[in-house]
Amino acid sequence: MFEFSHSRGKQRLPRFDPPRDLPMTAKRFKSVLIANRGEVALRIMRSAHDLGFRTVAVYSDADKGAPHTRAADLAVNIGAPQPSESYLNIQSLIDAAKQAGADAVHPGYGFLAENADFAQACADAGLIFIGPPAAAILAMGNKAGAKRLMADAGVPCVPGYQGEDQSDARMREEAAIIGYPVMIKAAAGGGGRGMRRVDHADGFLTALRSARSEAENAFGNGELILEKAIIEPRHIEIQVFADTRGNVVHLGERDCSVQRRHQKVIEESPSPAVTPALHARMGEVSIAAAKAIGYLGAGTLEFLLDRDGNFYFMEMNTRLQVEHAVTEAVAGVDLVEWQLLVAQGGALPLTQAQIDARLAVGGHAIEVRLCAEDPQQNFLPQSGVVVYWQAPSAVRCDHALESGFTISPYYDSMVAKIVAHGRNRADALRRLEHGLDECVLLGVKSNRHFLSRCITHPEFVAGHATTAFIDAYLPAAERAAVSCGAAMRNVAAALLAFHRAGNEPVRYPAELRGWSSSYAYPQLCRFVLDGEAAELWVTTHEGGRWQIGRGGANVEANVEASASSSGANNVTFDIGGRACRLSYAVVGASSYFVLDGIEHVLTDTTYVPAASDSSGAASGRIIAPMNGLVVALHVRQGDMATTGQVLLVIEAMKMEHSIIAPLDGQVTSLLACIGDQVAPGQVLAEISLVE
Repeated sequence: MFEFSHSRGKQRLPRFDPPRDLPMTAKRFKSVLIANRGEVALRIMRSAHDLGFRTVAVYSDADKGAPHTRAADLAVNIGAPQPSESYLNIQSLIDAAKQAGADAVHPGYGFLAENADFAQACADAGLIFIGPPAAAILAMGNKAGAKRLMADAGVPCVPGYQGEDQSDARMREEAAIIGYPVMIKAAAGGGGRGMRRVDHADGFLTALRSARSEAENAFGNGELILEKAIIEPRHIEIQVFADTRGNVVHLGERDCSVQRRHQKVIEESPSPAVTPALHARMGEVSIAAAKAIGYLGAGTLEFLLDRDGNFYFMEMNTRLQVEHAVTEAVAGVDLVEWQLLVAQGGALPLTQAQIDARLAVGGHAIEVRLCAEDPQQNFLPQSGVVVYWQAPSAVRCDHALESGFTISPYYDSMVAKIVAHGRNRADALRRLEHGLDECVLLGVKSNRHFLSRCITHPEFVAGHATTAFIDAYLPAAERAAVSCGAAMRNVAAALLAFHRAGNEPVRYPAELRGWSSSYAYPQLCRFVLDGEAAELWVTTHEGGRWQIGRGGANVEANVEASASSSGANNVTFDIGGRACRLSYAVVGASSYFVLDGIEHVLTDTTYVPAASDSSGAASGRIIAPMNGLVVALHVRQGDMATTGQVLLVIEAMKMEHSIIAPLDGQVTSLLACIGDQVAPGQVLAEISLVE
């Protein structure tokens, strides 16, 4: 249900025997605690179990009974749902390792994976940290220090400021010297958190303070750096690996240019924009950088590539990356196996020449990140219960989902990564498109359809996508919800009638339902489809046929087939001469279904009393759009507010979201405080018009 699956034709590195390959002085381990959750933990467990290691999972109160806890040999509770009290609590993790008898710790990726204090705490507790030494994490984990170190080593860097003076005045002065547009970045972290692009001086201080707040909440460190914004670059990264014997290799590049909110959405290897000469040059620079800091284990150097082929160092991620799967596919290796081997003192299984030979015939791999978010609302994170989940079968899918699983508001919105590997880029794209079509996630909004639009867009298919791809080709206006047409309403009514027919008590034959002595009479069917109210008349006929419509304009609907062999509710309709197949799941009065790759929500309101519409124009009630933590208040009760003004900030799924005023008026009620955990629909404040 939550297993790791390989893409077709993936080459596997021959199994090694770690004890046979280790020096006599190596410190061996048998039990690994994985200091992470969800698909990350499951990914690490897969390789650890393949090599015969015992695994220990950790979980917060929010993750009790989650798939990663059941897949491990042992699971230990580490605290409350908030990351600061569980997955970011170093002492709780060390105590869990001791309690479970683990002798090594794998940090996964995210949370404390790049935390030097955690690496050192593991070493001090006698635990092997499966990652680079604390000194290397410290050297490269801070963007400011890393840029200074790389500049001294001759690595090309983006012009900017990474000084110790963090005052607003100095930062604004340096931004003016660099020249707009500039990027503000958190020095201590990544993943797009604490990052802002500023195009004009008048918005600089607001963006600076917002970035600092987000950095402090995400990483416990508000230090920022400034960089010159390179317009429409490619985001290229190089995977490096080093062992304790002085061997350092690179495993090629990944193109991570398609991003939203400065976070990666699609990654591929090799990059369509990198020539063989550039590939060699970037690989050489990355190996030199890793050697310069005495690196150990898996790491990634990230660069910006401009239109003229110049590349600039941004940062080094001292951990395994989410997108490591595409490298594994084209190189035919298991990078987690390599981590486990190197952590015990073993030599890298392949030389650079052997890796280059594999990459030359390794084909192409593309990964997309499936996230619980709403692209129509600026990728607003979503949480809630997964009504139905079906992973694609023909491509690799790393996930920790299952039907009935609750997606928590406390953690990252990424719930799965889908990876296709092909003989070439076109082959990989075709496989990935089919894999996304196979994937079904119902009950929580996701970016699945948006990902399909991205990978089929002509600009992406041509290999021309830069970091500006989404804003240029799939902006907010393009992602906006469209009104449901008559055809969709007919499908909804047919699904509703089909579901009702299958769940009514069998008191009389189906052909007699809706029958009268004179003729079969139509029955009113009211429903809400994707937020829009509708009503249609449905007439039931024998043999699973219906007439659907209103005002004499009727269409015929027939059930062609249904199946549930995989646990899914699948049904095929012929509606008005058009065949359509959909997957659906029902919870209470609501049906969730996928048609033509788009998810819909259908709620039966036939027997719900009609409510009067008193919504009016703009409402002064400020409602929480999601689960989250209030981290900032920018107004007080009694203040005057203007349309578009930021009233408060909510942190959800590791990102900050500004709540703005919908109208001009006075803040007559403020019902939220900093530190409050709020739920969707909760009233946060009220604004009243002033006469």
